[in-house]
Amino acid sequence: MGKNDFLTPKAIANRIKAKGLQKLRWYCQMCQKQCRDENGFKCHCMSESHQRQMQIFGENSNRIVDGYSEEFEQSFLDLMKRSHRFSRIAATVVYNEYINDRHHVHMNSTEWATITEFVKHLGRTDSFIIADIV
Repeated sequence: MGKNDFLTPKAIANRIKAKGLQKLRWYCQMCQKQCRDENGFKCHCMSESHQRQMQIFGENSNRIVDGYSEEFEQSFLDLMKRSHRFSRIAATVVYNEYINDRHHVHMNSTEWATITEFVKHLGRTDSFIIADIV
């Protein structure tokens, strides 16, 4: 058997680990790259592709954050409309459903730091009626 065999226990374990959600702490939204640990994230941050992404972000930071915020808001409201159209539900419950998707936009890449701030934003913009904040 070769070193990089598809059915080795190590390869199987790596595929299983890669399927699930990882720690948010080691996720780079700009590169859409999830690292498994601190060392992997550190190596990613030093990579040439990450440096290019950060240079792009530095030139247009407000536009990029606004884009992520708009995408987050749209995805969150779509989930609410699909899953809880006629029921009163806590925003945190919807958020927990939202983050189950592995490829969601992370809230810390938006203009809102917390779900409460996001719900207040929705209340100010009258874009949707949200139920209780828990």
